[in-house]
Amino acid sequence: MKFSRLVLPGVTMIAVTYGLGRFSFGLLLPAMNESLKMSEFVSGMISSLFYLAYCFTIILSTVITTKEGPRRMIILAGLSAFVGLLLMSITPNAWVLALGVLFAGGSTGLVSPPYGAAISLWIIENRQGKANTWINSGTSLGIVLSGVGAILLTPNWRLSYLIYAILAFLILIWNFRAIPKVGASSKIMFKKGNLSIRGVKGAIPLILASLILGISTAPFWTFSRSFIEVAGDYSDWQLSGFWVIIGIFGVLGGFSGSLIERRGLSFAYKLGSLAIALASIILSVTTGNWLMSYLSAGIFGCSYIFLTGVLLVWGIRVFITNASLGIGVPFLLLAVGQVIGSILAGWFIGTWGYVTSFILYGLVGMVATLIGPKKS
Repeated sequence: MKFSRLVLPGVTMIAVTYGLGRFSFGLLLPAMNESLKMSEFVSGMISSLFYLAYCFTIILSTVITTKEGPRRMIILAGLSAFVGLLLMSITPNAWVLALGVLFAGGSTGLVSPPYGAAISLWIIENRQGKANTWINSGTSLGIVLSGVGAILLTPNWRLSYLIYAILAFLILIWNFRAIPKVGASSKIMFKKGNLSIRGVKGAIPLILASLILGISTAPFWTFSRSFIEVAGDYSDWQLSGFWVIIGIFGVLGGFSGSLIERRGLSFAYKLGSLAIALASIILSVTTGNWLMSYLSAGIFGCSYIFLTGVLLVWGIRVFITNASLGIGVPFLLLAVGQVIGSILAGWFIGTWGYVTSFILYGLVGMVATLIGPKKS
């Protein structure tokens, strides 16, 4: 299959599910808190539902993709994103918002493993690493769109989510037409993979690294925008611009595949995990300075997308016989960490404040640099 025929719809689907469905929540959260009268603790709990839903759906998606192939889960992911975003656009209270969050968060878990499987089926082997990391960078495109939308539509967060839902529906149709079927009528038969992680060499470091990175990154996604709004004197466009910077620099994370090829997986992992830890610490001590806050956003956006690309390649190398499991395991543990990190962040911020909490999470990220793949 032609590289762009699979990668382009993949990038847009990831943009909708991750960028618009999941990570735009932190950008729009202050306006939602004001409209729905939610405390930081409640918004932290609702935010954790993104990751909780992700944990369940990525398991489901990994199992079904391993047995049946990628098409069904990709289509279901688009449908879940559409329903979640639509519910969030019409929500009258925090309960309906939470339901929309479950659907939107679930879409991200559904979509990751099948795209790994699709690439292993239809992209030639020496281009699969680049295809995976570029599809993964679609998150950045969605974040940029959400930031631009916030600038243009502030403070109409309901209208923003309605527009996102329409985009999700259109991209669902594109993927429905683009993703081939596998089976009796296809030139490619899908080979069932092994779902077990028992005895897989290198699985434990991958699991620990993913979990710790998930914990350390959760507060930045949920509370960084609220943090700079409280700590600095920013206009609405500057606050939304902070989010756009995360997305724009996140596109650079798509080059993780190229860096892995040149310097090795271990070097790429250590570089990414150190950078993402520094992003939280820089933000915590320079929030009132818009230039340094934007620098922190750029480092975080680039290093997050970069690191998820590294985890993706690392996982596929560890679970070499099952690409969907190789993506599912690290992304699942990343989400488990984000569930823990998001719930605790709301409580920590309410108790100790933003500065102490972000420094603490930056130090947790530093721990992740000690765990990584062996030199390769």
